[in-house]
Amino acid sequence: MSKDNSVTDTATPLAAILLVFAAGVLFSFLDTSAKYLGAAGLAPPFIAWVRFAVHLVLAVLILRPWRHRTAFRVASAPLQVLRGMFLFGATFFNFQGLKTLQLAEAVSIFFFAPMVITALAGPFLGEWAGWRRWAAIIVGFAGVLVITRPGLGVFEIGHLYLICAMLSYSSYVIMTRKMSATETAESLIFYSALAPVILMAPAVPFYGSMPASVVEWGVLLSLGIYGGLGHWLLIKAYGQATTGALAPYPYLQMVWMIMLGYLVFGDVPDGFTLSGAAIIVASGLYIVHRERRLRLRSASAPNAETGSLSKRL
Repeated sequence: MSKDNSVTDTATPLAAILLVFAAGVLFSFLDTSAKYLGAAGLAPPFIAWVRFAVHLVLAVLILRPWRHRTAFRVASAPLQVLRGMFLFGATFFNFQGLKTLQLAEAVSIFFFAPMVITALAGPFLGEWAGWRRWAAIIVGFAGVLVITRPGLGVFEIGHLYLICAMLSYSSYVIMTRKMSATETAESLIFYSALAPVILMAPAVPFYGSMPASVVEWGVLLSLGIYGGLGHWLLIKAYGQATTGALAPYPYLQMVWMIMLGYLVFGDVPDGFTLSGAAIIVASGLYIVHRERRLRLRSASAPNAETGSLSKRL
């Protein structure tokens, strides 16, 4: 039994790795495009709304809900709406922060999300972390402090926006894990776009500002494609390999963000940003490693008491 689980958890198909790789590139294009549009004068709430509107159109065309109505029935409409707004909040706060922060700074803070998810999984999902993982969370938070350096005149409103984006995204992931037992994958994809598009539509007349050129229109409309296609590729990837097996590869997005930040905006991350990012990534990878070992140990434990004990370590 333990041998089979080990193979399943470690034998990662190349196709799944490439899908995660491609998703990271698309998400990097998404953030770069949002920063470009923000610099051009478009309001982040409007940019985020268009991103979800295009995403919704793509979801309708691909999923065709009128032909598969049963797949779009929901067990809890309020939770679907709340989950969608958490995702919108993550996008909005991210776009708002990108107006003043470098791409590398933004993605470094966002990479702290897996550690927050590990912490929240205890009270909300009953998946309590042991002292080793809590130590990794504390070290990862130290990495965030290295990047933001509060009290030294470096911390700014952009850092606060990115922290809010990271917390909102972590809440979105926790809700996704909790709702996946009662909601279909189709409904989770569809309503996560529908809810923010409808609820935020009244704000569009106040924040909407038309792009000044054909290029800006193209970049604006591309946001939904980058975001929607990126999430679809991740779904396909996690259908071929376990979450733990693929967990290290999203960190490659740091490379693309640094490259795009330099090529498009001429940004070069300083030593504090790179050092903090390295601390966060190392902490995240340790948590991935630890959770994988616990899964294998629990699967091979001779009894339930031993398996429960291993999870607390």
